[in-house]
This record gives sequence, C-alpha cells and structure tokens, in this order.
Amino acid sequence: MLNPSVLAENLFIKSYGHSNFLIEGDGKSIILNPYKSVGCASNLKTAKLSGADFILASSRLADEGYNPSDLLMFVDPGSYKYNEILFQGIPIAHDRFKGRRFGMATVWTWKQSNLKIVHMTGAAGKINFKDKILLFKPDILFISIGGGDKSYNSSEAIEIIEELNPQIIIPAHYLESNKLPDNCKFKSSDLFLKNIKGFKTKNVRSSLKLNSNKISEKTIYLFD
Repeated sequence: MLNPSVLAENLFIKSYGHSNFLIEGDGKSIILNPYKSVGCASNLKTAKLSGADFILASSRLADEGYNPSDLLMFVDPGSYKYNEILFQGIPIAHDRFKGRRFGMATVWTWKQSNLKIVHMTGAAGKINFKDKILLFKPDILFISIGGGDKSYNSSEAIEIIEELNPQIIIPAHYLESNKLPDNCKFKSSDLFLKNIKGFKTKNVRSSLKLNSNKISEKTIYLFD
C-alpha cells in the first residue's frame, strides 16, 4: 500500500486538445485555457468546465479564455491565493510584436502537489531577466511549440526552455492527428523533437499521473 504522503503528492493532468488541460492535485481542480470551438479549435468539442474549482487563462480570447458559466477565472497578471495555493501571473506578449497585434498574455506559475508548474501556452514573446527569475526551473512547463500568430514555434520554444531549465515539458499548440483545421498555421512536433536536446520523449493518451518523488529524468510528454 502506498504511503498517504506519496498519494497526496500525485498530480493528474488531462488534455482536451489545443492548450486546454485539467490539473488535479492537493484537492484542487484547475482548468487551463478552456476554448470555444473557433479558430484552431474549431475541429474540437467545446471545452467542459464542470468539476473544476477555477480557470487559469492566458487571455480572454475565445480559444483560451472561454467561460460561459462564469466560473471563477484568473486571467489578469498579479498575485492571487486560492485556499493554500499562491498563483503569480506575469504579462508576456501574445505575439512577436511586443503585444501590438494580439495584446499581452498572462503566464502563470504556482506550486501544486509539491511541483512547481509554469503555464505559458498563450505566450509568443521573449522573457526578461525578472520574468526568468520567477519562472526558472519549473518541475512542469506547459509551452506552445507549433508556431502560428500567437504562440511559440519550435526554435522559440527551445530558446525559452534553455532559459528556464524545466524537468518536464508538456507541449501545446501543434499539429496532431489531423485534429486541426486546414487553415491553422500550427506545425507538427517533429522539428521541436528533432532539435531539442537532453530530454526523452514519452507519448501518452489523454491523461498523465506525476509524483514529485518519482521524477528523475527530463521528459517531454506528448498527448495524443
């Protein structure tokens, strides 16, 4: 039988496609970037929000900040506390033009199930030294890799990864299994996987369980 303290440190991650994930741990259930079926998410079913305590969103855009039920949503930069979890959000450009085209996205960092998590799937801009100090060395980094107008491409993502030195990478916003519409500008994960160094790759289906006591290798988890 597992020690209860080990069970308490389990973190469960479920992918709904695009940059929408459900994270459960420490008795909290968080939805990242819920979307409406528009744009690059138009071939996907609209995200379900039932059962989540709140939303952490990169912006209020319909493909990452969809909240028709008016669930508690943190989207603006700042420091917030929900029960015992402290969340810090910092603004980073949502495009490659210092936010002049799509505004600023909010990048989030917090600790859950004894794991430091950084969620930056809505960003496309560079990080400054102050941001790097706050975001440095996460256990889990959610990051876009497929390019397009509002997210990092493979080379930009690798540059951020080298700056932040994460243990686990969970990519988002990339072309997979023909789930994206033809006019979407995302690329596949191939170039990213070819050029990143020092990580092993594991393919998972729609869900993943992690435990802070059992993370030993630098790993990229690709959801089907």
